[in-house]
Order: sequence, then C-alpha cells, then structure tokens
Amino acid sequence: MATQTAKFDITGMSCAACSASIEKAVCKLPGIEKAEVNLLANSMTASFDAAALDAGQIVQAVEKAGYGAAPKAERGALAAAASPAQSAGRTRSASPMAAEIAAMKRRLALSVCFMIPLMYVSMGHMVGLPLPGFLEGAENAVSFALTQLLLTLPIVLVNHKYFTTGFKTLWHRSPNMDSLIALGSTASLAYGIFALYRLSWGLGHGDMALVNHYRHELYFESAAMILTLITVGKTLEAVSKGRTGQAISALLDLAPKTALLLRDGVETEVPVEQVQLGDLLAVKPGARVPVDGKVESGQGVVDESALTGESIPVDKTPGDAVTGATVNTSGYFTMTATRLGDDSTLSQIIALVEEAGASKAPIAKLADKVSGVFVPIVMGIALVCFAVWMIVGAGVEFALARAITVLVISCPCALGLATPVAIMVGTGKGARSGILYRNAEALETLSGVDTVVLDKTGTLTEGRPQLTDLVPLEMSENELLAVTAGMEAMSEHPVARAILEGAEARGIIPQKAENFESLSGLGIRATIGGDVWLAGNARLMGDQKVPLGALQAAADGLATQGKTPMYFAKNGKLAGLVAVADLPKPGSKAAVAALRAKGLRVVMLTGDNRATAEAVRQMVGLDEAIAEVLPQDKEAEVRRLMEAGHKVAMVGDGINDAPALARADVGVAIGAGTDVAIESADIVLMKSDLGDIVTAYNLSKAVLRNIKQNLFWAFFYNIIGIPIAAGVFFAAFGLLLDPMFGAAAMSLSSVFVVTNALRLNLFRPAPVMAADSENTPPAPAPTLSTPQNGEAPKLKEAPSMEKKMTIEGMSCGHCSARVEKALNALPGVAASVDLEAKTATVKTDGNVSDEALTAAVTEAGYEVTGIQ
Repeated sequence: MATQTAKFDITGMSCAACSASIEKAVCKLPGIEKAEVNLLANSMTASFDAAALDAGQIVQAVEKAGYGAAPKAERGALAAAASPAQSAGRTRSASPMAAEIAAMKRRLALSVCFMIPLMYVSMGHMVGLPLPGFLEGAENAVSFALTQLLLTLPIVLVNHKYFTTGFKTLWHRSPNMDSLIALGSTASLAYGIFALYRLSWGLGHGDMALVNHYRHELYFESAAMILTLITVGKTLEAVSKGRTGQAISALLDLAPKTALLLRDGVETEVPVEQVQLGDLLAVKPGARVPVDGKVESGQGVVDESALTGESIPVDKTPGDAVTGATVNTSGYFTMTATRLGDDSTLSQIIALVEEAGASKAPIAKLADKVSGVFVPIVMGIALVCFAVWMIVGAGVEFALARAITVLVISCPCALGLATPVAIMVGTGKGARSGILYRNAEALETLSGVDTVVLDKTGTLTEGRPQLTDLVPLEMSENELLAVTAGMEAMSEHPVARAILEGAEARGIIPQKAENFESLSGLGIRATIGGDVWLAGNARLMGDQKVPLGALQAAADGLATQGKTPMYFAKNGKLAGLVAVADLPKPGSKAAVAALRAKGLRVVMLTGDNRATAEAVRQMVGLDEAIAEVLPQDKEAEVRRLMEAGHKVAMVGDGINDAPALARADVGVAIGAGTDVAIESADIVLMKSDLGDIVTAYNLSKAVLRNIKQNLFWAFFYNIIGIPIAAGVFFAAFGLLLDPMFGAAAMSLSSVFVVTNALRLNLFRPAPVMAADSENTPPAPAPTLSTPQNGEAPKLKEAPSMEKKMTIEGMSCGHCSARVEKALNALPGVAASVDLEAKTATVKTDGNVSDEALTAAVTEAGYEVTGIQ
C-alpha cells in the first residue's frame, strides 16, 4: 500500500463542530488512514492509500460536507514560480489571516454604525432619551417597528456569512456554531416581523391593548445585537489567532530576498530563487547569508541567534557550513550553495513549526468528541426549553427568549480552540528558543516523562578528546609536550589532534620526529634528536620492558577520573605521562542538576568502560551510568527502561542513537547531530545545548497546563451558561439572561481562551544554573609532582592565579562573548568578561603567560591595554 500524506486549505470553518464534521466526512472515504483538521490554521492533513484515493476525491468529500477545500501549494514551488515582486505582493495581499481580520473589521464597523441608532430607537425611551415625534406613541407603532427593521437589515446583510454557512451546514446535517447563531437571530428577526404584522392588525382594528403589548415585544434589536456582539468576539478572536502565528511570520521574514552571485569575479545581485546548487555567492558584512552553503574563501563572524537562539556569534572559515537567513556581522567570505528551497534549514524549521502547530495533542480527543455532538445537543436543549416553558404557560415571548439565549450562549468555539491555540503559541515559542517540536503529541508526552536518557559522546560531553594532564619525569612540562606533539604530528588519531591542539594553545613548537612507526593497538615509535621515543599504553611499555614504576598509580588515578593515560619512554626509560579526556560540555552538570531538581531520573548510556562511565557520572551528577553499551544495544536499554514502567525521553546526536530515539516515548536530537538522528527524533535542539532539554521540558509543562486551563474554562462555561440561559434557576433565584447578554458571553468565552493561550508568549527559559556550573570557574586540573629520592609521585592541585585584564574595543554583548570565548579556549583558563568595566577576570593554573592571554584577545579583534 502506497501511503501518501497531503495537506489541504479548508474554508468555511467557524468552530470545532466544523472541523469534527470535516474529519468525519473524510474518514468515511475508502482508503483514508487518518485525517486531522486544524481549526486555527484552517488546514487539514490527510494520510491515504494513493492507489484507492486521490486528493480530488478528498476535496469533493469536504465540499459535500458544506465546506471548501483545495490542496495546499508547496512553499518552494510558489517561490520558484514567482518573481520577488510577485512574492512580496502575495505576502502583503494574500495572507488568509490578514484578509480575514480586515473583513471582520469592516463587518464590525458597519454593524456598529447601524447598531447605535437601532439601540437608541429601541431602548432610548427607557432611559428618558427623546424620540422623534413620528416614532412616539401607540399610534406610531408601525413606524417605530419599521424603523428598527430597516436598521436591522443592513446588519443582517453584512453578516450574511452566519446565515449562508449556518443553514448550509444544517442542510448537510452537520450543524456548527454558525447554525446556532443563524437560528437564534432568525428566530428573533422572524418574531419581530410577526410582531410588526400584529401591530398593523391591532391599529387597523382599533385594538390598542394588542398594539401596546407588541410594541414592547419587538426582537429586532436582539437579532442585531446578537450578530454585532458575535462579530465583535470573532474580530477579537481573529486578531488574537493572528498573533499565535507570529513565530512562523517572523521566520518567514528572515528569508533573504536577494543574493550576490559571483561569476568571473563579478558580483551580480539576483533574486534568491534564481540561485542554483553549486553557485558561488559573496556575503558582505551586515548581510544575511542567502542560502545554506559552505565557505570557500575569506572569513566572517555569523550571528545564528535567529535560528538557534544562541547569542554568541560563530566564526566561519573555509570549509565551515553556513545557514541561510543568518547574519554575517563582520568579515567578507564567498560560499557555495549546497541546499535550496524546501531543502534549506530555514524551510525545514518553518515546516516543523507548521506541522507541530497543525497537529493534535492526545488531550484534545475529549474536546473533539464533545464538539462532534455539541451543536445538535444544544439545538435539542433549545427545543426542549421552548416546549417546557410553553407547557408551564410562560408565554411565547418568554419561551422564545429562553430558547434563543440557549442557542447563542453555547460556545463550541472555546472547545475547539482550547488546544490548537496553545499548541501553536507553544511550538512557536519553542522555535524562537531554538527548540523544534515535530508534533503536538511530542510536546504533551515530554511533560509526562520521568526518566531522561543521555548519550555520552557529543551529547553530555564535547565529543572530542582534550589534553588534560602532563606528568613529566626529569624534564619540564613544556619539554614533554614538545616531544609529545612532535611524535603525534604524524598521526591522524583523535588523541593526536588533542595533543597538538594543546601544544598550539600553549605556544609550544613540536620537535621534529623521524623514523615514525605506528604500532597497531599499542602506540607509536619515533626518533627525536637521536633518541628513540615510545608513546602508548601500558601494554606497549610492558612489551618493551619499560618499568612503569610510580607512574602506574598515577595513571590508574587518572583512569578513574575518566581520562585516557598515555606513557612516554626515552631510550627504554620512562619519561612521563600524558592524559586526554572527552570532557563534559560546560553546561552539562547544570542541566543534569536542573532535570534532577524537577524529579526526573537522569541516566547516561556509553560504550566506555565502567571506570570512565562512573567518573563521568560523578563529574556531572547523574543518577545512573550504564557502561559498555554497544551502539546496537542502546535501543534495547531504552526498551528495558520502558518495560520497567518508566516514561523515557532519549537525547542523542549520532546515527547509532537513531533506533533508541525512535524507540523512546520522546526522542530528542541535538541539533549539531547527524541528519539520521534528527529525522528519528520528536524534538530537535538547534543549539546543541543540553540546557535546552530543561527549557523544552518546562515549555511542554507550561503548554499542557495552559491547555487544561482552556478546556476547564470551555467546559465550565457551557455547563454553567446553558442552564442559566434556559431559565433553570429562574423559579428559585429569579435568574434570567437576555439573548443579547448570552451573545456577549459567547463571544468573550472564545476571546478568553485565545488570550489565555497568548500568555505563553510570556514564557521565559529559566536560567540553567547549579553549583559548580559554568558560572563557577572550573578547578585547575591536578598535576603530579616530580619524584624525588625515589618517592612515588603524589597528586597535588595546580596553583590558581587570578588576573584582571583591561580590554578596549568591546561595544556590545557579542564583543564580550567573543573575548570570553577566546580566553576560555586556552587550557587552564577560566575567564569572565565585564562589558561595562571593559575588563576580564581570568583564573589560570599558573602555566599561561600574559603573552598568551594577550594574543588570544588580539586574535579575537580587541586590544589589551593592561594586565594586573
């Protein structure tokens, strides 16, 4: 079976009963698997067997139900088919929400223009306001009634949509909110016309008692007020709904309109739609990167905050990937276009936000079920109400007023909007924070997890080893590092890169190595200055008969800290020890602490040995570390936790994490991870910051709480409002509700739900902070003293030194962030920058010179004027 998923634009919907009717009609078609209608977005997503059904048949089913439908055009196709001017014109003029709001405002303005004089004529005399002579007295009753009718008709005509849609859906046996409005206002209007005829008969037959009775029983103002107040509510609702899509609008606004195309060294500005794969483009300072691509030459500092939420600009050099719609704050570079149109990162983000906003959360199922039968039930209640009051002898006018009030106070809209508005606002808020929810179910499920499983490499840790310890014997640290770097210069191993980066950071020039030989699984051998050097593990030293002596205990101690020790021997004699480690990311410990503070159990999966896993567990404060897990076994571990009754969120970034991400209740992919991991995940963290999982959890909790508030209000309002409208409490408390007040209450109920959902825009990610987090300078790495008199080396803390640097040239938060990043990149340095004071407070292990600090700041583009 070839399953196809298609999206459709739906027109004519006004409440949850509409969406329920459309879903019901489409789901009856043979070959349909699933149909979800989004009232807020006026759209439908349908999955169906392409061999048994096509989009045309789905459109026909929707039209048969009394609504309009059309397949949704692809964004990329639209862009490619239009010029920039046409695209801009379409954006300005064809926005469905903007057009709806404009139409509602026009209808409201015209309704109010006629409503004010109508209310003056119909009720002004009740508060002592004068009426024209031809409208006063029983003898002018017909003129009085006709004037009200003539003022009511324009309001009816301008709001004809309620009648055409309401009676159309009623005819198709799928009544909606418009049907209730149409029935209520039509009943008021019809009774007013009936009263007008009775006035004429009474005047013609001299029955002034009859005239005086019906002169005060005209319901024209009720019909007009119902339509006007409903339009007020619908206008406010449309404006509020328009705000729920601000996140998508903001993302669309990021898309660059033009690009600088480079051909034969000449820059030509072209519409971005004309850029082809492989084109060479130029990006100037202050310009947006036009499309996704790869830097070919030059360099720049790119602000990616609009897409990732990361405030610190990123340096870009040849070979680096750049993303369309990000801003090149400084520098000039050329780039090759690699992804265009719907394949671009921006388009995929927009698609994810749209899909999440259009999807339904499981909590909405109850509201959907109620909405499907709500309107027929309300119509039945109105008929019963009318009949009961007639039976007890209350009179036609009283019974009709109660039935009309029941019709117009009932609000299926509040039920229908309770979930989608909160979902759309919540997912949009997440997108602005660099958190993408693939669907509403993921957002709801995340709020209920009790266990968070973290992959170690690249998720909890940096994903690359770094030089952490140097333990020399009978030589200085710098001498040992120079030899180490010289030997590793010939290797491509990740450990070799870590040592070379450490030497470069300290300004150490590697010694020249000759006769390089790789000893598989053991280490390497090389000649430096005529001396034969060995570098490798304990097994290599044993094979070469090199005694480890006191350094074996030191190596074991480093291993228990999660570090990988490597021995160095010179001419068969041990010369020193070097250790590297894949260190936790700066915010990992704080993020884990924040998750545990919320009562979540945090577990790590790693293929490392138990000692390394335990060291990392203690370092970041995990509840449990599951070690020696093969890549293919990660999914089994997640399944084991789920079978034990846990609701699991899995966080990972690699291809080998994809099965576990798919298995978990919620899969969370780190944004810098592989495409396979991102495709398997329910939530994507664009910033690769583990602290964002805390924000995602908090946001999902806030959205679910908002949905529950909305649903409570929607059910509570209808449960209380309908009995009051029917006059249930009239005998006991004398409590009655005029149809006009019923219409006002119905309008405000929808506005309340939408406004409450908009409060989610006030959500702010809580700072992920914990003791010893990134706000606390890390303790210097332990080193070993040089053995004396044959004693074993002992661990000691490296000396800590604090310096204050005065720096010129910083003017904004981006500047201070760049300086801080440059300084913290130096080994053994923890720095914090004060932008206002133009200073940096630097803590070092005593091995970093002032020249190295100055060089780091200068390379970042700023000037050091003093160090204290």
